Amino acid sequence: MPKKMLLIDGSSFLFRAYHAVPPLSNSAGMPTNAIFGVANMLRRLMKDHNTEYFTVVFDAPGGTFRNELYSEYKAHRPPMPDDLRVQIEPLHDLIRAMGMPLIMEKGVEADDVLGALAELAVAEGFDVVISTGDKDMAQLVTEQVTLENTMSNTTMDVQGVFDKFGVTPVQIIDYLALMGDSADNIPGVPKVGPKTAAKWLAKYQTLENLMASADEIKGKVGESLRASLAGLPLSKQLTTIKCDLGLSYQIEDLRCIPVDNGDLREQVDALGFSAWAKVLQNASPVQQSEPVVEEPAVSESKESEYTMILSWEQFELWLEKLRAAELFAFDTETTSLDYSEAEIVGVSFAVQEGEAAYIPLAHEYPDVPEQLPRAEVLLRLKPLLEDPEQAKVGQNLKYDSNVLANYDIALQGIAQDTMLESYVLNSTLTRHNMDDLAKTYLHRATIHYEDVAGKGAKQIGFAEVPLEQAAQYAAEDADITLALHHCLAPKLAEHQALDELYKNIELPVLNVLSRMERNGVLIDSDMLAQQSMELANHIMAIEQQAHELAGQSFNIASPKQIQHILYDQLQLPILKKTPKGQPSTAESVLQELAEEYPLPELILKHRSMSKLKSTYTDKLPLQVSNTTGRVHTSYHQAVAATGRLSSSNPNLQNIPVRSSEGRRIRQAFIAPEGYKIVAADYSQIELRIMAHLSGDKGLLDAFAKGEDIHKATAAEVFSVNLEQVTVDLRRSAKAINFGLIYGMSAFGLAKQLGLGRKQAQEYIDLYFSRYPGVKQYMDDTRELAKQQGYVETLWGRRLYLPEIHSKNAARRQYAERTAINAPMQGSAADIIKLAMIATDVWLQEEQADAKMIMQVHDELVFEIAESKVEEYSAMIRKLMTEAAKLDVPLLVDIGVGINWDEAH
Repeated sequence: MPKKMLLIDGSSFLFRAYHAVPPLSNSAGMPTNAIFGVANMLRRLMKDHNTEYFTVVFDAPGGTFRNELYSEYKAHRPPMPDDLRVQIEPLHDLIRAMGMPLIMEKGVEADDVLGALAELAVAEGFDVVISTGDKDMAQLVTEQVTLENTMSNTTMDVQGVFDKFGVTPVQIIDYLALMGDSADNIPGVPKVGPKTAAKWLAKYQTLENLMASADEIKGKVGESLRASLAGLPLSKQLTTIKCDLGLSYQIEDLRCIPVDNGDLREQVDALGFSAWAKVLQNASPVQQSEPVVEEPAVSESKESEYTMILSWEQFELWLEKLRAAELFAFDTETTSLDYSEAEIVGVSFAVQEGEAAYIPLAHEYPDVPEQLPRAEVLLRLKPLLEDPEQAKVGQNLKYDSNVLANYDIALQGIAQDTMLESYVLNSTLTRHNMDDLAKTYLHRATIHYEDVAGKGAKQIGFAEVPLEQAAQYAAEDADITLALHHCLAPKLAEHQALDELYKNIELPVLNVLSRMERNGVLIDSDMLAQQSMELANHIMAIEQQAHELAGQSFNIASPKQIQHILYDQLQLPILKKTPKGQPSTAESVLQELAEEYPLPELILKHRSMSKLKSTYTDKLPLQVSNTTGRVHTSYHQAVAATGRLSSSNPNLQNIPVRSSEGRRIRQAFIAPEGYKIVAADYSQIELRIMAHLSGDKGLLDAFAKGEDIHKATAAEVFSVNLEQVTVDLRRSAKAINFGLIYGMSAFGLAKQLGLGRKQAQEYIDLYFSRYPGVKQYMDDTRELAKQQGYVETLWGRRLYLPEIHSKNAARRQYAERTAINAPMQGSAADIIKLAMIATDVWLQEEQADAKMIMQVHDELVFEIAESKVEEYSAMIRKLMTEAAKLDVPLLVDIGVGINWDEAH
């Protein structure tokens, strides 16, 4: 059997790790995120590939022969960020200390060196794996050379190259030459993309044959090809990996050497990688191949044991295992992502890593094996699932809880949820679905739903998936969930504040949201139908007005036709262009134009009304459940980085309240007979949190006295008495108050208030002179964010800011604005979750004749029996104001009505 050579594209790893890993630094303040990421990937590769032949290749500093061939080669690439540059030398030192050969060759790129080393290894009888994310390397693939993308856990052989690109490895150079590369500034043929390049090479085989037959290519793309013929040979030279470098390396130079653990430990300690340092503390040289930080949560010494349960004997055996387990993982397979309509197809469990089972219950296809009856199985599982003392872990258990409720099973004992563990640990590192979590934390590729059910129009329902495939997929879900918990729980435990946030806020609010979702909200479908008709008439009238102003008919919903009318026909000023150089029709541009021209204002009205009609008045009646007669939204805990909830199907967070049409939609959210809608809304909560966080005396005093904060600010900033504050002055102060906590610049404030930029800056300067504590808080927060790479809410929720050191000014400034606002928005999100938990406990204990039916930003909405409105409203206000203790009082505005708009 041939030996294996592993060649690592270190430069590719470096940049990918830098952008993938949140900012980290050691005790001396040196950035270490790229070092951390590369080291983790290298250690994982060493463990996955059983070979001593393991070499890392980096680009050498300075130009290469390609710059001599073409002076514009890579000319547009921005310089390397300073916080990445300082990590290169320590990373190289670390790799050498890990015993790995590290190679850099001047005058050529890492790609060329990798190609040359691959040829050397193949000549010596090795099979070669090149670990890289660079598509150019596909030209090196042969029967002996494969590519591996560590980040996506994919490999590519000869067939894999063809499947991905539509050409063979031998044709990759020609393929790349035709397309060019904007990142490397390689010209190629304009208008030629992957499909055209692959189609041409399928017909003509080589670039040279295509060039000789260029006259046969029709249309604009043919003209483009013929115009590019002179430059194509150069493009081919630039994309060709140069393997004949005449390197002096022998095969033994590419072999790892024994590691001096003392030297390695010293470097790891200096970098601040404490978990790795612990692994190394008692390790022998051969043991140092243990993972750096991410220890494997799934045992690789034992094959997974997945069972498909088709008999009552098997079922009873597993039921005993589950009863005896301290914690087991649980998952449902269903017919729909909509919990209110979903039917259970099967359930899966895992009691320890690698040992899981699937019980198919409702698979339907020709010749399907006999399954246990769903009703009987769920009846026998009900006591276990409803036992609060029997601890369960799941991935997004809120969904499973709601599905089980359709079968009269009240899931209890939700001890852990891996989606929430990941979200609390780092909300921005990854999406929090199982496949991404397994890849990120377990370095494990999972069976995807599309792998068993197909894709697109050919996708089948899970009930039609053959049992053998379904069992592997479903049992793996439970197995991975348990493994993820064992990986994530210790990480959370290292940070007390995060652990408490998870246990005291996110896990408890899961049950509250589940109950709210099932409660649903009653809507008046007839009222919405009437509104749809009225909106349709308004929309038609707007279109007619727009056509009259334009002097011709046009599709008012078409950005292309709007662009033609506004800029070609009417010659309106071009305020902004798209990335492709076309005049922009974006909403912000139209809003600016609308200040002087009537047609852009009509287009904005048309867009707004069309969105209301399609998203709400037309759609909401279609979302009424046939079972309950109510609309049931889905709340998402693990989406917004700040901790705020979002919702979908329908999205209740974005129903507009500033337009009369938007408020009318809220009128269709109604109370059933004998009940009232009660809306409880925190008053100016983010400003109150700003006062608490900044400790500014002026703000604290204003809130303590119960003053109108915007009038108080106006009095301070504009040096007038409270009685002299006009409506306009209060409006300006309100814009300043809210604008500054969202990081608004003088330019933004000037636009909002219709002022000159200089005057807006004067207002901001006046504000900060009156509230110096706010200015100090903002400055300190920006600095802290740069030092540690994240900011925190009052409850320790972290928001990581990977762009805080970006050399791109716009990205860096956005990260700085986020750093200021996130603690306030995130703390507000934490407070209302605490209020929801307290209110839900009271509702359940009191068995109150009331339901919590919606949460929208800082507002909770209830259905309350008419006779209990006054009593319950007082209790809700008390619970919400006592949800958190700040240096300023929390105030709650409560409204009552027969519909949501009236109560708001």
